[in-house]
Amino acid sequence: MSTEPLPAGWPQGTARIILPEVDSTLNEAARRLDGLKGPSWILALNQTAARGRRGRAWTHPAGNFAATLVLHGPFAPASAALRSFVASLALHEAFAAATGRAGSFALKWPNDVLLNGGKVAGMLLETIGPRGAALSIGIGVNLAQAPGADQVEAGAVRPVSLLSETGALVSPADFLDLLAPAYARFEAQFTTYGFAPIRAAWLARAARLGEQITARLPAEEVAGRFDTVDEQGQLVLSTPQGLRHIAAADVFF
Repeated sequence: MSTEPLPAGWPQGTARIILPEVDSTLNEAARRLDGLKGPSWILALNQTAARGRRGRAWTHPAGNFAATLVLHGPFAPASAALRSFVASLALHEAFAAATGRAGSFALKWPNDVLLNGGKVAGMLLETIGPRGAALSIGIGVNLAQAPGADQVEAGAVRPVSLLSETGALVSPADFLDLLAPAYARFEAQFTTYGFAPIRAAWLARAARLGEQITARLPAEEVAGRFDTVDEQGQLVLSTPQGLRHIAAADVFF
C-alpha cells in the first residue's frame, strides 16, 4: 500500500490507497469497509478479476486506471444511483485537465464517458455493508490501452484509450490525483444543492442529446429521441407511443 504524502490539492479527510494488485477494487472496498473511516479511494495498478455492469468482465491492460471510491452512508437506492452523474462530471473534469480538450469528451447515460465517440471510461456502483451503509463507485479508464472490439458486446460503442486518441500519457496515480478533487467538488455541490445543478451540468455534456438512440432492457428494446434525463436520473425517450422514462438499460447509438 502507498504511504506517500498526499499530493497538493487532495481532498481533506479522504484516504488515498494505492495497491500493486487486487482481484477487484470493488471487492477490496468491501473487504476494507470496517477499517475505512471516511471517503476513501482505492487504486489498483492491476486487477485480476475486474467486472463491469451486469456481471460482465472488465479487462485491465497495463497502464490503465482501476479505482473504487468508498463513501459512507447510509444510502437510499435512489440517492446512490444519482452518484453516477456526480462521478461522470468528475471524470469529465479530470479528462479536461489531463488533455486540455474538454470538447472531445461526452457523457453517455447511464455511466460511461466517450472520447471522440468511443468509450474511454465506465463505472459500476454498488452499495455495501448492512442496510446500504456505504457506496462503492468503481471506475475504469482506458488510459494507455483499449480492449479489442472482440472484447465488447456486439453493437456497443467502440473502446478507445486516452493515449491513442489524444497522445496524453497519464499514469493511474496522476489521473487519480485529478479525479479525486474533482469528485469532492461535485459531491459537495450535490449534497448542498441537490441533483438539479448536477443534472444541468451533465445534460450540457451529454452524448446524443436530441438524437435517436436505442435503450435495451431485459425484455424489450425502446427506440426514440433522447429528450432529457429527469429529476430521478432516468433516461427520457420520445417514442411514437409517447414519453418513456427508463431507470436502467444499455444504450446503443
